[in-house]
Amino acid sequence: MFKRRTLIAGLAGATLAAPFVARAQEVYPNRPVKIIVPWPPGGGVDLFARVIQAPLGAQLGQTVIVENIGGSSGRVGTLAASRAQPDGYTFALVNDTFAATEALPIPGSPALYPSFSTVSLAISGPQGLFTHPRSGLATAQAFAAAAKANPGKLNIGVPGLGSSQHLTSELLLRAAGDLRVTHVPYRGGGPALQDLIAGNIDGIVVTFAAGAQQARAGQLVALAVTGARRFPTFPDVPTAGETIAPGFVQATWQGLLAPKGTPAAAQARVHAALETVLKDKAITDRLAELGFDPVGLDGQEFAKLFDSTVDTFAGIARERNIAAGD
Repeated sequence: MFKRRTLIAGLAGATLAAPFVARAQEVYPNRPVKIIVPWPPGGGVDLFARVIQAPLGAQLGQTVIVENIGGSSGRVGTLAASRAQPDGYTFALVNDTFAATEALPIPGSPALYPSFSTVSLAISGPQGLFTHPRSGLATAQAFAAAAKANPGKLNIGVPGLGSSQHLTSELLLRAAGDLRVTHVPYRGGGPALQDLIAGNIDGIVVTFAAGAQQARAGQLVALAVTGARRFPTFPDVPTAGETIAPGFVQATWQGLLAPKGTPAAAQARVHAALETVLKDKAITDRLAELGFDPVGLDGQEFAKLFDSTVDTFAGIARERNIAAGD
C-alpha cells in the first residue's frame, strides 16, 4: 500500500510539475522586450532607440517597446530600470551621462551602476557644440573669443547639470584656455534644442546626433564636434581639436544594461541580436546620417569603457569644483 501511494503521489507531482518544466524550456524571448530610455523624446539616446527598435524586434522575434522616463540627468529612468524584474524583458539604454552621474553622485544616494550588468556597447560618436543662426557666433573660434572676452556671459544649455554633456563642455572649455560660460540645465537634449532654436540661449552641447538634422536644415549652426575626426556625413563641421582646443577628443557612447541577476543567456541573446542589427547597411547608413559609429562590443568591453569614463568625469568635476545638484 505504501509503495502504491508513493507511486501515485509521484505521478501527481510529475503531472503538476510538467507545465512549469515546459515554461522553463520555452524559447527566449516569448513576449515583448522593453528598453527604458532615461531621457525625454528627441535627444540622442531616444533617436538611437527609435532607429534600432523595429530591427531589433525582428531579430528577437518579439516587439521591442521603448519607454521614455526622463528627469534628474537620467537618474529617474535609470533607477526605474534598476528596480525592474531581472527576467530578461527589461533593459536600459544609457549614454555616458550615466557614467557622469556615477562620477558625481548625489550625497546620501547609493551608486546605481552595481545594480546592473553591462550587456552591449552599441555606438559611439561625438558631442556637438551648436548655436543658432542669429547668435552671431558663426565659428568655434568666435564662440571661444566671446567666452574669453566675457567670462560667464554666454548661456550654454546642457541636458542636466552633471550630465556627460555638461562635463564634456567643461573639459572642452578647459582645453580651449580655461574659458567660462553659464550652463543652463534641461531635462534632456530635446528640450534644450527647442530652446536654442527659439533663440532663448546662446548655444548647447549635446550629442551631435541630436542636433544634426536641425543643423542640416539651417535651424542651428554646428560649430564643432568633439571626436577625433570630422564626421564623414558632415565634412564642413570641424573638430574642436583643430579649431579651439588642440588635440581635444571626448567621444560619447551608448549601451545596453540589464538589471543585475538577468539570466546570462538572455543578455547574450540580446547582445547578439543588437550586434546583427548594427551590421546591417541600412542601419549603419542611418547612423552615419545622425553622426554615430556602430560599435557592438560585449559587456566586458563595455564595463572597461564605463570605468574609464567615470574616472575622466570625476577628474574634471573635482578640478572645476562641480558637485551633484550644482
